[in-house]
Amino acid sequence: MAQSKVRAALTIISLAMCVMISGSFAGFTSGVAFAQDAGMPSSRSPDNTGINKRDRSSQEQTADQAGENSLDRDVMQKIRKAVIADKSLSSYAHNIKIISKNGQVTLKGPVRSTTEKKIIEAKAVDVVGADKVINHLSIKRRKHAN
Repeated sequence: MAQSKVRAALTIISLAMCVMISGSFAGFTSGVAFAQDAGMPSSRSPDNTGINKRDRSSQEQTADQAGENSLDRDVMQKIRKAVIADKSLSSYAHNIKIISKNGQVTLKGPVRSTTEKKIIEAKAVDVVGADKVINHLSIKRRKHAN
């Protein structure tokens, strides 16, 4: 009897939490303005159009070409963990592409500074060695309002 009351109380608490969470999401998103309307064509190309064109080349490494063997997965995981653990890095740096194929690592994506670029490369070198890292990170500085 006591167990059924405890289960009932836990169920009620769980449901209440779900309602509170969904209500807070609904309240949170109700004032959001979307950057683009699907029906309105944009006059500007996305930021990364040039990079996307570059990556279409068969010579460029892309994330879907990463090795699927355990060595490559392990290498990518170790580098990713090292990058994410460094809280001094920007969110751009935390979201770079790390591609390992047959032990060769390619780093791609935007970072905020030359320092971030060097830090990330050093983390990759620590895992696989300097001769196995190709650094294609680019620097994307913050735009300042006029």
